[in-house]
Parts: sequence; structure tokens; C-alpha cells
Amino acid sequence: MNHFTKLETLDWTILIFTLVTIVAYGTWITRKNRDVKDYLKGGSTSKWWTIGLSVMATQASAITFLSTPGQAFNDGMGFVQFYFGLPIAMIVICMVFIPLYHRLNVYTAYEFLENRFDLKTRTLTAILFLIQRGLAAGITIFAPSIILSVVLGWNLVLLNIIIGILVIIYTVSGGTKAVSVTQKHQMVVIFTGMVVAFIIIVSKLPADITFSNALEIAGANGKMEVLDFSFDLNNRYTFWSGIIGGTFLMLSYFGTDQSQVQRYLSGKSVKEMQLGLLFNGLLKVPMQFFILLVGVMVFVFYQFNAAPLNFNPDATKTVLNSEYADEYKALQAQQAAIFNDKQTYIADFINNNNEATTSKIAEANNAYEALRSEARILIEKAADAQQVKVEKNDKDYVFINFILNNLPRGLIGLLLAVILSAAMSSTSSELNALASTTTIDLYKRNTGKHSEEEMVKASKLFTLGWGILAIGIACVANLAENLIQLVNIIGSIFYGNVLGIFLLAFFVRWVKGNAVFTAALITQVLVIGLFLLNEYEFINLPFLWLNFVGCVIVMVIAILLQTIDRSSPSEELEAIGE
Repeated sequence: MNHFTKLETLDWTILIFTLVTIVAYGTWITRKNRDVKDYLKGGSTSKWWTIGLSVMATQASAITFLSTPGQAFNDGMGFVQFYFGLPIAMIVICMVFIPLYHRLNVYTAYEFLENRFDLKTRTLTAILFLIQRGLAAGITIFAPSIILSVVLGWNLVLLNIIIGILVIIYTVSGGTKAVSVTQKHQMVVIFTGMVVAFIIIVSKLPADITFSNALEIAGANGKMEVLDFSFDLNNRYTFWSGIIGGTFLMLSYFGTDQSQVQRYLSGKSVKEMQLGLLFNGLLKVPMQFFILLVGVMVFVFYQFNAAPLNFNPDATKTVLNSEYADEYKALQAQQAAIFNDKQTYIADFINNNNEATTSKIAEANNAYEALRSEARILIEKAADAQQVKVEKNDKDYVFINFILNNLPRGLIGLLLAVILSAAMSSTSSELNALASTTTIDLYKRNTGKHSEEEMVKASKLFTLGWGILAIGIACVANLAENLIQLVNIIGSIFYGNVLGIFLLAFFVRWVKGNAVFTAALITQVLVIGLFLLNEYEFINLPFLWLNFVGCVIVMVIAILLQTIDRSSPSEELEAIGE
């Protein structure tokens, strides 16, 4: 049951002070941008730790801190396998991508493609980036807004607008440097908040339950199963999907997505850029492991404390005000009985740790999950009967529900600041990258020469425009099964194709622009088709594999088309490739 009523003065003070300080500091310290290099590349002065934290903050959106603990609460630690390809990708990018980008002195990753292929390939790739990242920018605003609006009773549209405006203020004002500077402070807030949350969760367990006992209880329910070496495509997250699909996704994201490329292009030197990415590669997997562990500890907490049948208070309110209220209350009564029985099993498990008791605990939790599934069906029926839209899948509400109902005052404000800071950090990077790509790859390339002042002004206007569009997308967005999966699904539909284009540019020097352009168009249609076939269960191809499949398809089609054309590489292409 959600007992939370409203934020108190201390929470409001901490929340507002944190957000206003970050916005004001980022706006003030980067208030002067002399030219477009200052605005779009931060003057190329960033140190490795700034790059590393900025790269992490760009990826670690509010979705990470809302959805990931809920993912672990439901499915355990296996999601960490999704990131196993990250260190591999960081090494490849440091060895191949960064030296080339630095040598060509590009503002965006897509400038390189015109040098290597032609203008239409550069433009197509830039447009693919703008489509997927523009959608993602709206989702990174929408994710915290929809959840906070439901749990706190705040107006959803107003929240979208507030978050969007806060980001727009310092991103328009200071450009890339403002994004990087504010992200350092946002990551401090985020790390502090998550560590405090973890300590509080463990401290709220019964006095006789040690951290080791908590891990044993989680393990008894299958929550500590980190590695899955199966080749079963029905398992979305396995070691192999993480190493293969994850590596291709991370190569695409960190190597070709301007929202990340722009973070390290601001580096002082190649060495600073490489150290920043390696820092991210070393720290990211442990960070995700820790966030998942927070979710597992929330699961353990609810082994000793009664949990809601559904963590979305809006969903519970809808069903209890419907004709299905009695059925829902009956499920709640069954849940209470299961919870009472489970206390006996857990006490026996702690004292004796035998397999029979472990099985009983697992059976009790399976029965609880079955009740939750029945509850979701009733919620859907109630929503349909009342003709209202309610999110019945409550994974994204687990952690925020725990925060609001169990953390002391003051810490609630801090954790809300964590969520909103994460939303701001990732959104600012996205708007900054969207504006850079629009300015450099579309506006400047197709409208002739402009003065530095005109370019900076255009960049600011494009940042503002993309910010307004992101707010608009956030206001009309709908929840997916899990927000963190939604963002990764959007990326996977486009990233494999884009990565394949870049790999052709790097390693297959005799393939020309016409073949690549045609192959990219065909591949994008095929990947979207494969995604839809999987969604409607005609095939079984988890979204993470789309990165690998898309990359392979575009490379194979381009090579075949170029082979059929039988044209030899020009001296110019050979010179560029050397």
C-alpha cells in the first residue's frame, strides 16, 4: 500500500537547491563562448575525468535509476550481462575511432563519412541519428515525469515542461562545456544518492539479518544468478547476447552516436579522450551491478515487509474504484496469507539453511508473482471498463515507491534530485548532440559559409528547437513494458546499420558511397521489419541481436553491390584510407 502523502519542507529544500545550483553553475561558468569550437567542442579542453564522468552521465539517465532496480526486483542480476560488451567496445573505440576523429578534426562523427564516401551517405547517417536520438530525448524527459506524476500526484505535462526548460537553460547558454561541467556535479549527486539508498535499505532489514543473509535469501529466489551461458533466444539477457549483441550496441552508441562522440571530442588530446573512455569502461559495469544490487536488496526488504500487490498507485486506485474491486481485494488477502507463511519459512532458512525451506520460499514468491499477474489482468480490465490509460506493469515504480514510503525525510528529496539530475544530464547531452549534428551536418553543409557568430547563434536555436520537440514527444509518449528496455530497443533498431556504415568506412576501403547508401536504406527497412516480426511473434529475435544483425546486413549488401558494380577504388579514397 502506498502511504506516501506529500513532500515536506526539507525534501523540497534539498530538491530545489540541488537542481537550481546545478543549472545556475552550468549557465554561469560557461556564459562566454567565443566561437563555434567553444560552443560545440567545449574549446577541446576537457580532462579525462571530465570526459569519463560526462560519458557515464550521458548514458545513465533517470531511466537507469528508476527502471534498473525494478528490473532486478523482478528478474534478478542477469541484466548486468547486457553491459559485458562495454569494455571490449571501449578498447576498440580508443584504438580505431578516436585517433581518426582527432586526426580529421571533426565536429561530428558523420563529417568523416563524407570524406570517406559522399554527402548523401553522411546526410543519411546523420538523419538516422537525429530520428532515434530525438525520440530518445523525449523518453528521457518522459520517464521520470510519468512516474513522479503518478506517485506524487504532480501534473505530468507540467513536469515534462519543467525538466525540459531546466535543461534547455544551461544547454543553450553554454553548449558542450556546460553539459560536461554540470554532468560532473550531477554524477556526484547520483553516486551519493544511490550509496545512501543502499545503506538505508540494508539498515532497514531485521536486526538478525546480516548482509550475507540477505544475499542468501536473494539467491534462494534466483535473484543472484548473474551469468547465463545458454544460447536460448527466449532468454533476452545472456552472456552471449551481452558479449556479441552488447559489444555491437556499445560500439554503435559510443563510437557513432553523436551524443557520446561529442563528449570525448571535447578532450584536450587523444590521450585524454582515450583515458576518459577507458575510465567509463572500467567503472560502468560495476556501477550497473551496484544499481541492480540495490534492486535486489529492495526485493529482500519486501520479504520482511508487506509489499503492494501492484507498485503503481494509480493502477491500484483504478481497480479498487471499479467493478473488479472485490476480486482485487481477494488477491490482496491471498497475498497477505502468503506473506505470513513466508515469514516462517525465512526464519527457518536463516536458522537451518536447508533445501526444503529454500524451495518453500521460492514457491511462496512464485505464488506471489502469480497473484501479481492476476492483478495486472484485473487492472487492465478495470482500465478498459473506465476507458482510462493506466500502466499495469509496475517495474518502473518499484524503486520510487520504496523511496517515498521508507526513506527518512530529506533523503527523499536527495533521491528525487538523483532522478531529476540523471534526467537532466542525459537530456542535455542529447540536445547538445542533436543541435551539433543539425548545425554541422545539415545547416552548415547545405547553406554555405557562415561567420562564427552566425554558427553559434544557429547552434543555440537548434538546441532550443530540439528541446521544445523533446518536451513535445515527452508529452505524448506512452510507457513500454520497461523504460530502460524502450530506450535500448529504439537504439538497437538504428545502431547496427549505422555501425556497419562506419566499419565499412574504416576497414573495407574499396567500397564506395553509392553501394553503402543503397545498402543502408535496404538494411533499415529490413531491421524494422525484423523488429516488427519479433513483436508480433512471427520470429524469435530479441532486440539486442538487431545490432549485430543490422551491422552484418549492411556490410554484406554493400560489399555485394560494390562487387556487382566492379568499380575500382579511386586514388583519393586510397589516400583517405591510409
